[in-house]
Amino acid sequence: MAKDDKPVIINIKNRRASHEYTFLAKYDAGVMLQGTEIKSIREGNVNLTDGYCTFDHKGDLWIHSIRIAPYSLGTYNNHDAMRARKLLLNKRELKQLAGKSVDQGLTIIPLRLFVTDRGFAKIEIALAQGKKLFDKRNDLKEKAQKRDMERL
Repeated sequence: MAKDDKPVIINIKNRRASHEYTFLAKYDAGVMLQGTEIKSIREGNVNLTDGYCTFDHKGDLWIHSIRIAPYSLGTYNNHDAMRARKLLLNKRELKQLAGKSVDQGLTIIPLRLFVTDRGFAKIEIALAQGKKLFDKRNDLKEKAQKRDMERL
């Protein structure tokens, strides 16, 4: 890669999240990865759909149920696809999330995974509240109306 070329920024989104949840707060968190995981992320082999975050007894934030597929050219040292990964936030953000996430009906979900221009993998997470069925219907109606207006 030449010096003038900008690195390709990977951006993998969780499209179902905006349909299922309303977002109360968003945070960018670093991810602790092992071995070949970053290579697999750069190939785009990630599924965020069923992901969620939890706190452990030490107060660390962990992300579960995201699938980073094993690297295609990896050897026996390849990573486990469904392992839990630690998220890196500063203490102030961790305390805010821990305080708010104990409320009834709130969860922490991943919205998108991206690679910065410096090469670091980060996950945008959101404190979210589940939508009711009628809220989902209203959102679909608004999208359809907006699409019709743009066509005209």
